[in-house]
Amino acid sequence: MLEQITPLILTYNEESNLNHTLQRLKWANKIVIIDSFSTDRTLEILKLYPQVQLFQRKFDNHTSQWNYGLEQVRSEWVLSLDADYVITDELLSEIQELSLDASINGYFVQFKYCVFGKPLHGALLPPRQLLFRKSKAIYIDDGHTQLLKVKGKSSKLTAYIYHDDRKPLSRWLWAQDRYMVIEARKLLETPNSELSLGDRIRKQKILAPIIILVYCLIIKGGILDGWRGFYYAFQRVLAEILLAIHIIESERYKA
Repeated sequence: MLEQITPLILTYNEESNLNHTLQRLKWANKIVIIDSFSTDRTLEILKLYPQVQLFQRKFDNHTSQWNYGLEQVRSEWVLSLDADYVITDELLSEIQELSLDASINGYFVQFKYCVFGKPLHGALLPPRQLLFRKSKAIYIDDGHTQLLKVKGKSSKLTAYIYHDDRKPLSRWLWAQDRYMVIEARKLLETPNSELSLGDRIRKQKILAPIIILVYCLIIKGGILDGWRGFYYAFQRVLAEILLAIHIIESERYKA
């Protein structure tokens, strides 16, 4: 199975994360990287891995970038990864043992969020369809990010993948601010009847940060992770506050 899979990764200034991710992909014959003209040591690090096929494309949006990446893949299966996703031994073993069931076109993978390299008890990340047949998949827009649409039947893997972002706080804030501008636009332009309960709460601005704090620390068990759990909870609260500020700005400017 592994011989039929090509990892696909988007990069932009990922020098803090790349080695941790690529070290766990040495089994791959080819790794397709779509880089948005990084200005740090990203390209230098990529040269250390002979399996890497590097393509550079000016970033316009995540959907176009991912679909461009799919066009560069030549294998039947794609393993779609962010530059801060780290494959665990358990997940690799499970993928390796998959039978080539022609009726399954994609597999969802669960996450464990890491803070300073150590996984937390729980996080807000839902399972994502990371492993899929290229011929059955396309990316579409979904708020500040992309949504993968896979035709046909999908299944779920039991092993976890680590989300281990080691970029500095300043870069995280920069990214979250960009994301929340787009997310605020999505929430304001979508009728309430089409929004989930969670998105309707986020749109109200005040309650969401408080609910996220309780959810991360109590429901997801972050309090059991000590200071790492509080660090993650505060990150998510700050992200929701940024979203609320952008919603308020958009509403005031419209008025």
